[in-house]
Amino acid sequence: MTLSQRIAVVTGGGRGIGAATARTLAANGASVVVSARSVDEIEAVAEELREAGSQAIAIPCDVTSPEQILALRDRCTEAFGRPADILINNAGIADSRPLKAVTVDYWDHLFAVNVRSVMLCTQAFLPAMTEAGWGRIVNVASIAGKMGAAYIGAYSATKHAVIGFTRSIACEVATQGVTVNAVCPGYVDTDMTDKSVKRITAKTGITVEQAMQHLESTSPQHRLMTAEEVAFAVLGLCHELARGINGQSVIIDGGAVQA
Repeated sequence: MTLSQRIAVVTGGGRGIGAATARTLAANGASVVVSARSVDEIEAVAEELREAGSQAIAIPCDVTSPEQILALRDRCTEAFGRPADILINNAGIADSRPLKAVTVDYWDHLFAVNVRSVMLCTQAFLPAMTEAGWGRIVNVASIAGKMGAAYIGAYSATKHAVIGFTRSIACEVATQGVTVNAVCPGYVDTDMTDKSVKRITAKTGITVEQAMQHLESTSPQHRLMTAEEVAFAVLGLCHELARGINGQSVIIDGGAVQA
């Protein structure tokens, strides 16, 4: 039980990487707040964790709303006596379109969900961590934050921003017992990747099987990563012995991007 007595908040916790991370943190002793807009999904994850013997609650939150993020912090404090020791900024969206189709509203929406939310959640939960002298913040970025690719200019820009934010805040809190890191998955076997496959087939006319093979070929291991693999990397960054890992962005893609 490496995280016993620790409280973790996982945004976007109702499915995919977020749900896998909630399960992994809970299995290692953390009390977990599962948060997302989808009430039914987060309630189901929290109930699953409680049935497994962990402490867990579901708190709905739209991470584009500053007011709802503060309410999330306050409800966490009411439930557990303090805001959180661990913050996993996982909520995010992915999309692709050529530059000529990128509108200001589209750009702003991607940044609101993928970047502004990370800043607002960090602002809300970091002060209690620095006051306590211990904390872990892990931001879920992407290999798109390490490289570019056609048609993902806006999405890639958001993930580059998350990594830059991670590095800078890590410097701010380096002497205060808090670490701030990011994980950068490649294509993961989740609903988000399924949506990417549908976009590819719709725009190119290739079959689902061909689109999936294309995504799998982006990894030297010729497979999609799993949500559990990403969650394991997150767990490692939250460990007590990970206090020397700060401002880093850990890539989980089978070896395609080596940086």
